[in-house]
Amino acid sequence: MEILRTPDERFADLADFAFEPHYAEIPDLEGSTLRVHYLDEGPADAAPVLLMHGEPSWCYLYRHMIPVLVDAGYRCIAPDLVGLGRSDKPTKMADHTYARHVDWMSSLVFGRLDLNDITFFGQDWGGLIGLRLVAAEPDRFARVVVANTGLPDGSLKLTEAFTAWQKFSRESPEFAIGRIIDSACERDLTAAEIAAYDAPFPDDSFTVGARILASLVPTTTDDPEAGANQMAWEVLHRFDKPFLCLFSDSDPVTAGGERAFIGHVPGAEGRPHTTIEAAGHFLQEDKGPEIAGHIVDFVRATN
Repeated sequence: MEILRTPDERFADLADFAFEPHYAEIPDLEGSTLRVHYLDEGPADAAPVLLMHGEPSWCYLYRHMIPVLVDAGYRCIAPDLVGLGRSDKPTKMADHTYARHVDWMSSLVFGRLDLNDITFFGQDWGGLIGLRLVAAEPDRFARVVVANTGLPDGSLKLTEAFTAWQKFSRESPEFAIGRIIDSACERDLTAAEIAAYDAPFPDDSFTVGARILASLVPTTTDDPEAGANQMAWEVLHRFDKPFLCLFSDSDPVTAGGERAFIGHVPGAEGRPHTTIEAAGHFLQEDKGPEIAGHIVDFVRATN
């Protein structure tokens, strides 16, 4: 597997991002290894909050949530998906499959970090991958929070906004990631914040993972990962640990997605599911401290 690695100087002096990088080597599933980046903030012996981002973002998305969670006494682990952020970037679209992304994050979260008693928070692809981890090893998780995400198995039609994004990400000759993320927020990102989202991608050759992930979402029941997601749903339909939905009010891509969980996951029964107001797809950018506050309240209420 051929990979690209974004030079470290691209990440120097990013706006509001004074976090130390951490790296782990994981199997690339072709006989070699990949270097995966993650943040690890807060007391090492505290219960971990696993924060998983989607595409085409990276763990920079959590810079306003991590301080709130650390101040509340929790350890925050925020990995960069393979192909995004400071993690290695396989250069061929065929290198990226849904199953591989699940395996890669499993190698990090379960293999290298050996996390337990996890509070999981996932948005976008962070949910698609993270919920597969929950289903694979539910005993490692204490509770789950999902936001603007899902676990599609191909049985339901996805939104028109998602279909448009899928086509754009695959076909657009220009893929300006910082501006894409800005366009999916309700507030206007600053020039420095947009530059931070562009930092992992010196040129278009680095964007293969960011481009292809949307096309890996199962949209038909004969998708290679539809069956695996159906099996994951079988676990979630029995998952009775605390389960919270925090979906935003202004995301056309995942609008109504909380209905897949509420009434279907036992642990979601009677929870304070909340609509995050004035927030777009990347609700962590629009309302990061507020969302972190909901997580803190949820953990304390369910300990």
